Amino acid sequence: MPSFRALPPSLLRQGTRPRTDAEPDARRIHVPVARAMVDCGVYCDGTRLPGKYTHAAALSKVREIEADGRNAFVWIGLHEPDEHQMQAVADVFGLHPLAVEDAVHAHQRPKLERYDKTLFLVLKTVTYVEHDSMNKARQIVETGEIMIFVGADFVVTVRHGEHGGLAGVRKDLEDTPESLKLGPYSVMHAIADHVVDAYLDVTDLIEHDIDVMEEDIFSPLAHTNMESIYLLKREVVELRRAVSPLVPDLQRIGTEHDDLINVEIRQYMRDVLDHTTKVSERIASYDELLSSLVQAALGKVAMQQNVDMRKISAWVAIAAVPTAMAGIYGMNFEHMPELQWTFGYPLVLLVMTAVCFTLYRNFRRNNWL
Repeated sequence: MPSFRALPPSLLRQGTRPRTDAEPDARRIHVPVARAMVDCGVYCDGTRLPGKYTHAAALSKVREIEADGRNAFVWIGLHEPDEHQMQAVADVFGLHPLAVEDAVHAHQRPKLERYDKTLFLVLKTVTYVEHDSMNKARQIVETGEIMIFVGADFVVTVRHGEHGGLAGVRKDLEDTPESLKLGPYSVMHAIADHVVDAYLDVTDLIEHDIDVMEEDIFSPLAHTNMESIYLLKREVVELRRAVSPLVPDLQRIGTEHDDLINVEIRQYMRDVLDHTTKVSERIASYDELLSSLVQAALGKVAMQQNVDMRKISAWVAIAAVPTAMAGIYGMNFEHMPELQWTFGYPLVLLVMTAVCFTLYRNFRRNNWL
């Protein structure tokens, strides 16, 4: 007879049945690594070797080639792996548990960390969300992540998000064998360069949005939508968080890790650093400009409110004259001036009209109406 584990009476009363040892636990069913693998290639002397490999077979093939005195490395790309899939890859390539945890859970800040002979680089990917107008936009910048593990003979890339695919980067590298001959760190440079180029493209498009918004704010007859300004500022802040932390880490590549990265790759990474610094400065200027636009928009709204209040006050003043006279003559007293005079009623109407017209003309002359 199978043995049942003791459960609290409250659960048993609800009809919860304990799992027997013979029943499978759905949580223990693991999805194979191949389901998260986008591509896996073995590269020798700048050329990709034909054939399809698993991550373990690819590394074994690289070690065989290296035993013959040739240079080779494996590049495996993963898309949103779960914990089991990432751990299976980590066991083969000897990845550090802390970095593996970051790669699984994502939502990391851009950073560069070293674990023994392995570098772990986190990059934020960005893409521009097309929209017809700022008033209809709900999102302008969409972010994702790419984690890069680089060792002596392997590159493991982990991508999170629906954009930022690396198929084009892989194809460009395979078309330039002289770059691949520089080893796995050439892949790291190519990916970083690709991500930073996307930063430049996105900031150019955001600059256009800011120009349109600036023109709208300083147009006298245009309606200012404060929500659009705050939306754009929020997206710029998100973009700044994706780019700014990367600058000091890229600077470290040029001064540290010279035992891992050769001189030529470090020179290429300095070019990536220059572009990243340019983007960071551009984003900082956008942030300051949007802060100024917020103040200008608030001033425009306050000025419009003052104009509206003047108009309301003017109409209230005009309406107060007939209201006061009607209130006086509406009192039920027997002895009041002009009650018995035939022309009293027309005269009161004429006085009310004349006073209201005089007030209206004065308010118009002073631009209150």
